Amino acid sequence: MTKLLDGIAQNNFVIVGRAGIDFFTDPGVTLEDSERMTVDLGGSSANIGAGICKLGGKAALVTRISDDSIGSYCTRRLQHYGVDTRYVTPVGGEFRNSLAVYESVTENHRNVIYRNGAADFEMSNKDVERVDYSNYGALITAGTVFAAEPSRSATFRSFELAKAANLPIIFDVDYRPYSWPSPAVASEVLSRAAEQCDMIVGNDEEFGFMAGDYAKGLDKARELSETTTEIVIYKMGHEGAITFSGGEEIKTGIYPVEALKPTGAGDSFMAGLVTSLAAGHDLKTSILRGSACASVTVSKPGCAPAMATTEVLEDFLSTHPGPTDNTKTTG
Repeated sequence: MTKLLDGIAQNNFVIVGRAGIDFFTDPGVTLEDSERMTVDLGGSSANIGAGICKLGGKAALVTRISDDSIGSYCTRRLQHYGVDTRYVTPVGGEFRNSLAVYESVTENHRNVIYRNGAADFEMSNKDVERVDYSNYGALITAGTVFAAEPSRSATFRSFELAKAANLPIIFDVDYRPYSWPSPAVASEVLSRAAEQCDMIVGNDEEFGFMAGDYAKGLDKARELSETTTEIVIYKMGHEGAITFSGGEEIKTGIYPVEALKPTGAGDSFMAGLVTSLAAGHDLKTSILRGSACASVTVSKPGCAPAMATTEVLEDFLSTHPGPTDNTKTTG
């Protein structure tokens, strides 16, 4: 077993990234027609942690939150989902938790995220140096943490500490242009981060962005798998995914569902993927189970509350007719 799979097998993850608060409309209701909204946990890293815990794994989040009622709410909801919050640290002043407002619709879906003076960007070297990495099997992070300082340097520092403890690093590219000072900075930093990771998950646009040309994204994913990264998963939306591992290319489809909204799919995919690998499923099966988790999440309102439990996932797999056949020919 490789270091990556051996680490994942412990099913105990330290996650570096953000927790936020989500407001979302009732099913089928646009924002301007909404008279009420539901609130719950949000933020890509927090969602991944919640998803892992709902699927029977363990997760601890390393982040900064605002020193106010919203920060307290995020901490309480993390705990509700079973995420260890010992490394969730309040920050005072004018820094605030991120806020997402989105519609539970697919047609003309709108998703507005407020990241002004984001509290999670205040995560420092001190925060990541508090972590006892030997307690965990693998480190997971999403690309948003690299968008600003001191969070960027702190996350690279967490990579150093994780490697020193022999932990593999799992990276969801998660490129959000609005968080970055410029595309050039994002491309350089995300590429530098990717080269240090043992597993990378991203979509076709994100790999194309790192390559500097959308048409070269698949080649970028393949190159990373041949040089620095053990597993690279290149997602293509409704066309499924291509996974590069050990010189093989594994093509997988998706589980079609009637989607309620597009948000949360990537976070739930990651949670389903790593917990399935931890349970002993082979790589292709784990990717498909991650895809099933994504389909469960987009068919329900919210992100963290919509993520599958083990029971929901198994029921979905037993009743769904099965994934599409990914026969897409790529160069």
